[in-house]
Amino acid sequence: MTATKSDIAKAAEVLRAGGLVALPTETVYGLGANAEDPAAVARIFAVKGRPPSHPLIVHLGSADHLDDWVEAVPAAARLLAKHFWPGPLTLVLRRGPRVPMEVTGGLETVAVRVPDHPVARALLTEFGGGAAAPSANRFGSVSPTTADHVRAELGDAVDFVLDGGPCEVGVESTIVDATGEAPAILRPGGVTREDIEAVLGHALEVHGSSAVRVPGQHPSHYAPRARVVLVEPEQVVAEAERARGHRVGVLLPSSCAAPAGAHAVVPVPDALPVYARGLYGYLRELDERGCDLIVASLPAEEGLGLAIANRLRRAAGPRSER
Repeated sequence: MTATKSDIAKAAEVLRAGGLVALPTETVYGLGANAEDPAAVARIFAVKGRPPSHPLIVHLGSADHLDDWVEAVPAAARLLAKHFWPGPLTLVLRRGPRVPMEVTGGLETVAVRVPDHPVARALLTEFGGGAAAPSANRFGSVSPTTADHVRAELGDAVDFVLDGGPCEVGVESTIVDATGEAPAILRPGGVTREDIEAVLGHALEVHGSSAVRVPGQHPSHYAPRARVVLVEPEQVVAEAERARGHRVGVLLPSSCAAPAGAHAVVPVPDALPVYARGLYGYLRELDERGCDLIVASLPAEEGLGLAIANRLRRAAGPRSER
């Protein structure tokens, strides 16, 4: 179902009362609380099992509200907001006095974005403030891209779930650190590096780690229950067939025939936007089908392939490629 006006009004009241609302965005479903309410924000960390040092993203209803939440907006950040908001781009800027330290994990920076989903924006407009919202799942596990994913994982721990249908992008926002002289990507996501570079007119660094803590930098993140093993595309079938004694799930490239003896096979779309939209659903499906090992390969790290590869590496955690 899709959220109604009365659903949105109720969700706004829940936020005002210090409750938690699962809200749809174009990327993944978020677990939202009033960003100005430290007690409500603390509930997010408790429900997710998330370390309090991991910052949250503040979601705004419009780019017009940006200056209310940050100390200063450099020209490059203003340019990126103009081109990509609403949309799957998060900007890290200097925290304004309106932002509690509970939101930033104790940092003097804050991550902000304007989501491109009509239900999320309607909620934020009705609420009239900002919603601190990480993904609506247990810390480190696969992000939810449907309301049913949220209900299955968090259940009654969420006060209200807004159902906005399946997420269109399917991977989290791109996070850009705009606090320094040169913007840099801290997390690849739904806006591609190439598109950002085209707007800025210069190349952008992608940092695997940074002094600025942001969501998604934990060594193991976006992870299914099954162990994930990453190999080269031409090795997927052989790796799956070698894994005797395991219930093997395979994310199978279109160039490969299905391996013999695999417990479950999910074909990987060639189109990167389709792959990104389905990635977390594929990982959940292999978990639900009882796999204890998932064999996958990385796409070419261009366009959305960079974000997909980032998520698969985090899902594999320290065990990564072999």
